[in-house]
Amino acid sequence: MQLRAHTSGQPCQARRKVVARAATLVRSPMPLTARPLKPSPRQDKTQQDRGSLELLYTEQQMCSLISKYSPEYVRSKALETPKDAFMVLARVAKIATGLGTYFACLAFDRLTGSEDNVDKVRQRAQQLRETLTDLGPSFIKAGQVLANRPDIVREDYMNELCTLQDDVPPFPDEEAFAIIQEQLGRPLEAVFSSISEQPVAAASLGQVYKAVLRDTGEEVAVKVQRPDIEPIILRDLFVFRALGSLFNAFSQQRLGCNAELVVDEFGEKLLEELDYMQEARNIEEFGRNFASDPTVKIPWVRRDLCGSKVVVMEWIEGIRCTDINGIRTSGVDVEEFIRVGVVSGLRQLLEFGLFHGDPHPGNIFCLRDGRIAYVDFGNVAQLSNSNKQVLIDAVVHAVNEDYDEMAGDFIKLGFLSPGTDITPIVPALEKIWRDSKGQSLADFNFRTVTSKFNELVYQYPIRIPERYSLVIRSLLTQEGICMTLKPQFHFLEVAYPYVARRLLTDDDPALRDRLIQVLFQGGKFQWARLTNLIQLAREGSGASTVAAATSNGNGFSNGNGVSSSNGSSPAGTALVRAPQKGLDLSDTVRDAARLLLLDEKLRRQVIMALTEDNQLHVAEVRQVLALLQNDVSPGRVVQQVVTDLPSIGRQVMLSWADKVLVS
Repeated sequence: MQLRAHTSGQPCQARRKVVARAATLVRSPMPLTARPLKPSPRQDKTQQDRGSLELLYTEQQMCSLISKYSPEYVRSKALETPKDAFMVLARVAKIATGLGTYFACLAFDRLTGSEDNVDKVRQRAQQLRETLTDLGPSFIKAGQVLANRPDIVREDYMNELCTLQDDVPPFPDEEAFAIIQEQLGRPLEAVFSSISEQPVAAASLGQVYKAVLRDTGEEVAVKVQRPDIEPIILRDLFVFRALGSLFNAFSQQRLGCNAELVVDEFGEKLLEELDYMQEARNIEEFGRNFASDPTVKIPWVRRDLCGSKVVVMEWIEGIRCTDINGIRTSGVDVEEFIRVGVVSGLRQLLEFGLFHGDPHPGNIFCLRDGRIAYVDFGNVAQLSNSNKQVLIDAVVHAVNEDYDEMAGDFIKLGFLSPGTDITPIVPALEKIWRDSKGQSLADFNFRTVTSKFNELVYQYPIRIPERYSLVIRSLLTQEGICMTLKPQFHFLEVAYPYVARRLLTDDDPALRDRLIQVLFQGGKFQWARLTNLIQLAREGSGASTVAAATSNGNGFSNGNGVSSSNGSSPAGTALVRAPQKGLDLSDTVRDAARLLLLDEKLRRQVIMALTEDNQLHVAEVRQVLALLQNDVSPGRVVQQVVTDLPSIGRQVMLSWADKVLVS
């Protein structure tokens, strides 16, 4: 609808203060003369809540995303007045009626012996989805979360709950416009010259309108939160947590943690999504992360027009990422678009640690110049550096087929509680990996491994932390999009060149350690892996389209020669490619020389590699040098080593002095 500006509009007051409520655990020493008192039930409960929250924060190891969630905050808001307490009771009654009816139907199916009937299971899964929709936003959101939690919900129910991501009824437009106007602090016509009469998209927590800014004429997306949603969600979280406390013993046995922790994970993410100022900050951070990448488009955001319930961002006019005909018609190379999407997703996980938690087809678009565009940054998660390093460790251990270490990674990632006996889990992991890999790594896909992993979580006390359920959901969704565009798509054919390039060229010491782990296995140097890494890294840089040599199933190859060459783009393509600087391994060679001079153990390993099996591996060395001739600048390496000689000499002398003193 067209809007006419008023000259008497009030000044904009859309800027809001964002108050971060940090959960701080204060422990003061007890005076020697003080007499210890038995804590009251309420004090004891508060201590339990704080312990659960502390476990949540310790497990997450992240602090960049602001969250006001804590059990005390939820309880204080849910029971703030007597009226609120009455509303909680009314809410409990409605929940009990809805879920009670559903579970009664399940009990009836069990009594009649029809609980495993395929049609009956499908009917009950649909009934659960309808029940959650009727119970409101918190339950819709819970259903969306459960759709990605194979450790809690069986697969047939997960498939039905996935429809909650797209099929949510909108709320009245009049209420939406009133909220937008209240957040802006002035009439709509003072800010927008036009705004769509109906939402262009609706979700569990809000809906989106398309508008045109009056001051610049730019098209924007206006996302507005559902009315009075926060009190409802806080009441629901209070009820969830109270119910969760009744199932702590079962959850501890089944998942290795108490049920309240699962609610805390869910509640924290939910309150983050309710804060639209946080979403605006997410957009800005994504924009900074991809600022130098010409293949990725992140919309700008108008912070001066955003509030806690409204966010105004650039309107993205693109092609839905699963519309293969539309992408081809626009002249975009489909295979190159797939590569751009996979690499941008991997960069979010392994470089930035900040990743889009809901990359479904409605949130990813292909622009007509070939770039990939992301929208909707409410559901964003962050991994700490230690989280990222453990993920990379898991990749390295999978490549090396080191299943004992893989099981240890499960504990570090929080899938298993500390102290869990991993002995029976190791052979199960080995079977999953070997079955998922098939005859070669090119056969690997996340859908297969996730399906097999779903069976494992019902046999062992495995719990998938919220952030990793988002990682799994993100990878599965992106793989599904790629397979829609190219049914023969193999994730590792695109991902390995990127991973190989990072292992060889990144100056992060932790990644260099992982590189050494990949190259040495069982005390032997893996020459095939080194050549494959160089070839794959060259593919990832666009410097060559040579296929990787086989490695007899020892990783970083598909056994038949992996090639991620995308061929030539169709005529008329407007695809924007990232600047290809080629593969420069000069810094890697310099660092390797430095390590050889300083690390006696590594020197011994390299000497053993060169003389393994009582023979000089001259042919292998020549092959590596031939691969490196275009990727290394000898003059630059020599200059850097000479520059570093004083520092290297000092460290060598200190190391020698330490040995003398020890002896």
